[in-house]
Amino acid sequence: MSTVVPEAISIESLIKAQAYGLGFDLVGITSLGPVETAAEFDAWIARGHAGEMDYLPRGAEKRRDTRLPYPSATHAIVVGLDYGGRQPAGPVARYARGDDYHDVMIRRLKDLHRWLELELGRSISGKPYVDTGPILERDLARRAGIGWFGKNTNLINPGIGSFFFIGALLVDLDLESDSPFESDRCGSCTRCLDACPTGAFVDERILDANKCISYLTIEARGAIPVEFREMIGDHIYGCDVCQDVCPWNARFAQELHEDAFRPREFVEGDGRSLARRILALDEGSFLRELKGSPMKRAKQRGLTRNAVVVLGNLGDEIDAQFLSQVRPHSDPIVQEHIDWALNSITSRAPEPEEARIRIDSETA
Repeated sequence: MSTVVPEAISIESLIKAQAYGLGFDLVGITSLGPVETAAEFDAWIARGHAGEMDYLPRGAEKRRDTRLPYPSATHAIVVGLDYGGRQPAGPVARYARGDDYHDVMIRRLKDLHRWLELELGRSISGKPYVDTGPILERDLARRAGIGWFGKNTNLINPGIGSFFFIGALLVDLDLESDSPFESDRCGSCTRCLDACPTGAFVDERILDANKCISYLTIEARGAIPVEFREMIGDHIYGCDVCQDVCPWNARFAQELHEDAFRPREFVEGDGRSLARRILALDEGSFLRELKGSPMKRAKQRGLTRNAVVVLGNLGDEIDAQFLSQVRPHSDPIVQEHIDWALNSITSRAPEPEEARIRIDSETA
């Protein structure tokens, strides 16, 4: 009687199973080496499309080759973690409504690293990266077979869309790489480019951050250019418009299943109510309400500036009174935005005769 000997399960399969077990939604493996999109990234920087993000040009040499940020590493285990594209749109981008994804993903990647060492019974040199080093994560993820570059510059996965974070564990371990994602499945669709409120896309897959609402409300430290303020609408932190209209998200975006990313009570509600809550914060309450939140990146000054713009766009006489109570403001940039918002609200206020006619028609 012959005995069937089961095939040994590969370490790559075990790694993926463990990554899924830790809660990641996507996982792929790739070797490290020259970055295919490095030249495009350098050209994007040179054209000034990075705005005030002066940290991006730093470490340019390392960004061009993924072997350089952590020299002993040879391969990357690339993961994706979904943050719930089915949540309703709102004044805060979906990714920023809960806990900081950097903390969540770094912890899990460290857990994966520890498991790998235990599984192989030896120490393995490695380091996790989640927007924390000179690595073009989208390029690494595409090489690992996770998705393709959408025309809105986001990485899109055919199974879950684009509402997911990317992280990588760089390791000194010889692994079999997955096939890169070679196809472009955007086709002739330009919905994301057409829907951008500020026209921030220079071309397919080229974003001018200087015009992007996410950049203007998060990374920009100075005044928001006047020509973009009305276009910001109710966006207080970030923008999901170019993802919302993507057909791949319309069909495949997931319900939120990660508790860490569930919206905090403080950020729930419409733009006007959140703007008022932000303007009511002092330094202590700001730190308490946004402890462990990615929204702290904009700092209190930036969020206050953004909240003022939203009230300028959506507010009424009551909001004008509220804004008048916080002026004069100690910060000249915030003060200038308050003056703009008050003028904006006043310009929308009906003339006395118009208001009387409106009231009469409503009570007739």
